[in-house]
Amino acid sequence: MLVKPMTVQDVIDVNAYFYIDEETKRGVLIDPGAQADDLLEVVQKNGWTIERILITHGHFDHIGAVETVSRALGVPYAIHENGREYLTDPMMNLSGVFGRSIVLSEAVYFNDGDTVPGGLHVLHTPGHTRDSVVFYDAENKVAFSGDTIFKASVGRTDFPGGDANLLRASLLHKIFTLPDDTVLYSGHSEPTSVGAEKSGGAAWFL
Repeated sequence: MLVKPMTVQDVIDVNAYFYIDEETKRGVLIDPGAQADDLLEVVQKNGWTIERILITHGHFDHIGAVETVSRALGVPYAIHENGREYLTDPMMNLSGVFGRSIVLSEAVYFNDGDTVPGGLHVLHTPGHTRDSVVFYDAENKVAFSGDTIFKASVGRTDFPGGDANLLRASLLHKIFTLPDDTVLYSGHSEPTSVGAEKSGGAAWFL
């Protein structure tokens, strides 16, 4: 499987990810936060078929280009069931804080333990938001962690729906139980690994 990161920028830089089967050229796009035209150009140039847009959580910097890309490609976008309130409330998804109004109403929903296109297993990791998830591929030892955990840091818990105690539980029971050599691809940092974060990187938060 190919991991193709692309940093996109609106108000905030965010990492969008293509996760593609190199043989079939089919896969998913994770967290298209901005620059829809650039993301679509990458898909077209590579001849990829995107089967689903996956959202790690419903903050505006991760969903800003979702609707445009979804319509252009004719594919659905999916978020954890707790993401309903984020997608439909600009104050919850923080777009309202910046004088915008992002509202998405056509999502499909998944739950903890589900498997979504791309062969990714859903790990519900609340704390940064109530709908935060990590998309985990055990076979390839890859996890897309959104804003739950970064290199040497973790997601903020002072936004609506944030909870520091839930985030600690998510780290202990969902992230740090993964194999140490699992690569973590986050929303706002360079890649790291479970082992690196467990042994000192983000462990300070615990």
